[in-house]
Amino acid sequence: MRFMAQLRRTAAVCTMALFSAAAVQASAPQLKTQAPGYYRMMLGDFEITALLDGTFPMKAGELLVGITPTQIDADLARSFLKDPVESSVNGFLINTGTKLILIDTGAGAFFGPTVGKLVANLKASGYKPERVDEIYVTHMHLDHIGGLIADGKIVFPNATVRASQQDADYWLSQSKMDAAPKEAKEGFEHAMQALNPYVSAGKFKPFNGAVELVPGIRAVPTPGHTPGHTVYQVSSKGETLMLWGDLMHLGAIQFLDPSVTLRFDSDSVAAAAQRKKIFAEAAEHGYWVGGAHLPFPGIGHLRAAGTGYTYVHANYTSLAPGG
Repeated sequence: MRFMAQLRRTAAVCTMALFSAAAVQASAPQLKTQAPGYYRMMLGDFEITALLDGTFPMKAGELLVGITPTQIDADLARSFLKDPVESSVNGFLINTGTKLILIDTGAGAFFGPTVGKLVANLKASGYKPERVDEIYVTHMHLDHIGGLIADGKIVFPNATVRASQQDADYWLSQSKMDAAPKEAKEGFEHAMQALNPYVSAGKFKPFNGAVELVPGIRAVPTPGHTPGHTVYQVSSKGETLMLWGDLMHLGAIQFLDPSVTLRFDSDSVAAAAQRKKIFAEAAEHGYWVGGAHLPFPGIGHLRAAGTGYTYVHANYTSLAPGG
């Protein structure tokens, strides 16, 4: 009898301990943080590292042109999304084996507290800003160039910054800023703040047209979103990755209908034409694609689907790239 009573007391104590442990675990605060924002893959002999600058809410109903609000809601619902859509800001680091090249730098301090993390994620990925040899800018909107500076100082001290001459002639022009409407002047100011320190240091080198910048990386002019918007074609060992910049913004809608444009396009007709052309080439040739505003890591493929396209994101792997 004594043994049975002891057993019951022991069972009661264990039960109370279990309930107590469960209560403690349930009361633990939620962390609400994410892991370091980088993703790595190999493209032939080149190492590609996607870097997340952060995310921000994109208001599709206010930004998109050539589509009705009803159709926006329907397209987003197909992808289990609703307006506003959380949009990524991505940059891409390319290690060719001889050069370390960064495509776009994120927003820096220009775009609010939810972005501006690209440099931190660059460091988390194992690289330091001073190791970057060259920076290729797709265009001079603030969420692509803001990370060039911090507190007015150069972030990448050993890098040469390159962008199309057409974008430089537009965004770095005092006369064009003076002639712009009041609501548009801020864009010029941000571009000058981000680029002028590199210009003054002799570290800005614009280019003209389609040109190979280093072996395996070629600038492809795609004017429309801005006067000198550029896509970068990265090729190694028969594989190709097209880094799009702002060729497109919202995949859930623009993959279905590439004719949908953005209110901030400098030439919406040209932007739509470039998007249709580059989308078709990517689908036909099976290129990898990387988008600045596709959900991180923003890398995948396109497959033709009727009059539009289906985006197939990269299959995630935890294996060492090339291992």
